[in-house]
Amino acid sequence: MQTNIHARFSGQPAIDEADSILRSCVHCGFCNATCPTYLELGDERDGPRGRIYLVKQLLEQGTASDKTRLHLDRCLTCRSCETTCPSGVQYGKLIDIGRDIVEQTVPRSTGERFVRRLLRLLVPWPRRFAPFIRVGQWLRPLMPRVLRSKVPPRQTAGERPGTEHTRKLVLLGGCVQSVATPRSNAAAARVLDKLGITAVEPPRSGCCGALSYHLSEHDEARGFIRRNLDAWRPQIDAGAEAVVSCSSGCGAMLKEYGYVMRDDPEYAELAQTVSELTRDLSEVLVEEDLEPLTVDASENTALHYPCTLSHALGAAPALRSVLERAGIKLARTSEDHLCCGSAGTYSILQPELSTKLLQRKLAALTADGPDRIVTANIGCQLHLGGQAPVPVGHWIELLDRQPSRGIE
Repeated sequence: MQTNIHARFSGQPAIDEADSILRSCVHCGFCNATCPTYLELGDERDGPRGRIYLVKQLLEQGTASDKTRLHLDRCLTCRSCETTCPSGVQYGKLIDIGRDIVEQTVPRSTGERFVRRLLRLLVPWPRRFAPFIRVGQWLRPLMPRVLRSKVPPRQTAGERPGTEHTRKLVLLGGCVQSVATPRSNAAAARVLDKLGITAVEPPRSGCCGALSYHLSEHDEARGFIRRNLDAWRPQIDAGAEAVVSCSSGCGAMLKEYGYVMRDDPEYAELAQTVSELTRDLSEVLVEEDLEPLTVDASENTALHYPCTLSHALGAAPALRSVLERAGIKLARTSEDHLCCGSAGTYSILQPELSTKLLQRKLAALTADGPDRIVTANIGCQLHLGGQAPVPVGHWIELLDRQPSRGIE
């Protein structure tokens, strides 16, 4: 794709990167066939190829409109198009650059700015977010069904293992997951303990920075990243085998730490090390002997593949292999490559389209009559769980639970 970048953007590294990405696109349109929003809306501007043209137009003209922002906002950043693209177009990076420029060029309404600001002030901070979750859980039985579906049932995490092993890895505590589904990390710690690995959660770490970064608050995201890097440095220096998250969305962000911090003289090297050490939990377990685990394989289980697991981390085969080796009976599903509509803050900022994608995904997951659904990402777990006709949980719970225990 030929480009002629506007003079106002001359000499900016991010623009040079966007220009290079644009030039790698050959207009083939294969990406549209796997784009959830294009399949739902049928508008070229709501598919990857159309959005690429919108970013190209923005960079060549130096201006944008509300319509440009609308179509960029509608992108899930699921990166299914990247998996499909024969030219290796780095669409995720391009859309982030385009959104950042539009955010600076086209002012949002007061209401939009308020909602985005509120999300950034609450969600990444567990101590701020937890009281809202607790009140919601307390009032949940009294809520209308629509509101009740937005509040996750309260979980009991259970005891953490007290044994310390020679093998250690860093486990991201996270923000929403630590409050809404604390059982996930606790179950991961217990499973790893049975396999002779200690999961270390440094208390000073927190949000991975993804929420701020994808809302075009890049400097704020770097602040979260620096805090995590400082917290993890002692464990990494001591030889931690990996940096792991139970949420594939966070894992995808951790993989990008080296890229996001590449120009930071103090943190660039450590950030790159973290990116290289980052592995999905399934990628750790796929290399281990699972014999020590107690697994309940009595129920038919639908496996949901989060976009971040499939398209960003490429770990979907590892997860399926782990569950099959553990003896879990997996239900037949379809359209595994399509997004469920959660996509970080997308379900809040684009509720109508998100709900349509959720309904399509649930139909694809439940056609074989599963007894439960499991996934690998906190956002997907909450999103699916709000409307699914069967219980939804994190897959690691299947390897931690006793035969009499179910997913609540």
